[in-house]
Amino acid sequence: MRKYETMYVIAPTLEEEAVHEVVEKFSNLIVNQGGEVEKIDEWGKRKLAYPIEDHKEGYYVLMNFKAEPSVPGELERVYKITDDILRYLIIREDE
Repeated sequence: MRKYETMYVIAPTLEEEAVHEVVEKFSNLIVNQGGEVEKIDEWGKRKLAYPIEDHKEGYYVLMNFKAEPSVPGELERVYKITDDILRYLIIREDE
């Protein structure tokens, strides 16, 4: 398994409970694909560098996980079809 880091920005219009459901959704996706979530760091609402879809702030989440090489592709697919995700980035951590 390889180590990965992902950061995603959730739309600020969601209620706190809905934000936690989105975070749970992505961590469960990794676990269900045979991966292991090492750490989830919720940064909270922060101002964006530039407006995205008329939002000036977003809810930032940083997640470190271990998974097989196919898992980031599936994670990216789900990011793209989730309306509440403004931006995302997945990187592989070097050994």
